[in-house]
Amino acid sequence: MVFIEVTKMLHVYIRVIISFIWLVTAIISGISGKLQNAALYVVLAGLILYSAYAAWKKEKGD
Repeated sequence: MVFIEVTKMLHVYIRVIISFIWLVTAIISGISGKLQNAALYVVLAGLILYSAYAAWKKEKGD
C-alpha cells in the first residue's frame, strides 16, 4: 500500500521540488544582482511551498 500513498502524495512532492528550483533561481538572481527578480522568485517559491503544505495537511487529515 506504500505505492498508493506515494501516488496520492506525488503532487505534493512535485510542488516541493518546483519550489526548491525557484529558491535556487532566487539565490542565483540575488548573487547576480537582479534583486527584483530574486524577490519575485522567493515569493513564487513561498506560494508553491504553502500550496504543497496545505495539500499535505489535507491528505494527512483524511
